[in-house]
Amino acid sequence: MLKQLKKEILSHANPEKARLLQRFFKTGKGQYGEGDRFFGITVPIQRKIAKQYKTLPLKEIEILLQDPIHECRLIALFILTAQFSKAEAEKQKKIFDLYVKNTKFINNWDLVDLSAPYIIGPFRRYKNKSILIKFAHSKNLWERRISVLATFDYIKMSHFHTALRISKILIQDKHDLIHKAVGWMLREIGKRDQKQEELFLKKYYTIMPRTMLRYAIERFSEEKRQRYLKGIIKTSQ
Repeated sequence: MLKQLKKEILSHANPEKARLLQRFFKTGKGQYGEGDRFFGITVPIQRKIAKQYKTLPLKEIEILLQDPIHECRLIALFILTAQFSKAEAEKQKKIFDLYVKNTKFINNWDLVDLSAPYIIGPFRRYKNKSILIKFAHSKNLWERRISVLATFDYIKMSHFHTALRISKILIQDKHDLIHKAVGWMLREIGKRDQKQEELFLKKYYTIMPRTMLRYAIERFSEEKRQRYLKGIIKTSQ
């Protein structure tokens, strides 16, 4: 089944699109996606392929997830998320374990963003969140981003504590992709409860990276945005 799936993936390859994607996902030397390779397949086509192979066994999904081609890894994650959503508790645990075991292959922002909120988040929803704290302290950029994006599941249920705790840990992270992720999650909290978001911002907005702040206050009124950006909002001690 895996061999057939790989043939299907390859049949959609587009070398010109692949070159564009390699630039877009920063695959050059020293960039966050250094060395990643693409076939140049659009996400809708990848989702369609994943749907066709949604019953792929976990052992074969893991092989696909470790493939050097970006689209193979994303298709593997699409299949995993689809299987997780319909699985009983025992299989969900196997999917979760497979995911955690292979985080080094979930190594670009799209791979994280399209999987962590649908596997890591839901699996830990009513359980201990220590793995998210561990990931937030990781030296691995993508594990740190997983820790942030996993909390989207809780935010959508108006449970903000874990997201705010992760945000505090990462408040002065050095990487732009973490700044964007934390700011995004803070903005999502604000959509549901702006008071809660502002309680956090008033404590930390003066020390958080500018990109993080800009993402977090994106939906505020222009007047309030400017007050935050100019540092004239009263801080909470």
